[in-house]
Amino acid sequence: MNTQLHERELIRSYLKGNESAFEQLLTRHKDRVYNYIFMMVKDADLANDIFQDTFMKVINTLKRGKYNEEGKFLPWVMRIAHNLVIDHFRKSSKMPVVGRKNKSGGSDDEFDIFQVIKLADMNVEDVIVEEQIHSDLRKIVDLLPDEQREVVKMRHYMGMSFKDIADSTGVSINTALGRMRYALINLRKMIKENDIMLTTH
Repeated sequence: MNTQLHERELIRSYLKGNESAFEQLLTRHKDRVYNYIFMMVKDADLANDIFQDTFMKVINTLKRGKYNEEGKFLPWVMRIAHNLVIDHFRKSSKMPVVGRKNKSGGSDDEFDIFQVIKLADMNVEDVIVEEQIHSDLRKIVDLLPDEQREVVKMRHYMGMSFKDIADSTGVSINTALGRMRYALINLRKMIKENDIMLTTH
């Protein structure tokens, strides 16, 4: 069955009182929606809050009969999540700031104001492309040696500091930093070999 048609039927079933129909929709898309939100806010608790708000808004919009069936369900949900992330940054006094420069001239803060500006300019097609980029990147991360993969996931997907990573894995901070350095070298090499474009433009 065509996925879009199937989702349309699930939505109609949910609106007729079948709660399990919405559970199916949620189960199908929750990881992609959560990962997108987390990628933007870099905070698990905040990502969970925005994720919950996203699906509350989805439910309320569906129940009010405001969902346009001509659109695909996932891009619509992603647009809602995207707008809630932007709203959070607009309202928050903790706006991301330009990253502090470290000794090597790079930025210590991976999420800076330029990313927020870029995010605000993204349309829903960009959101989906961005999600695909991160999906491709996760697949490459999974190809890293175990120790390197572990430190990348702890740092970028769990938001852990290198001190926490070192404590969790039973190694020195220098060793954790070294593993990350080699992981980045390997990732760049694999990205080049697989010809993956890490940009939406």
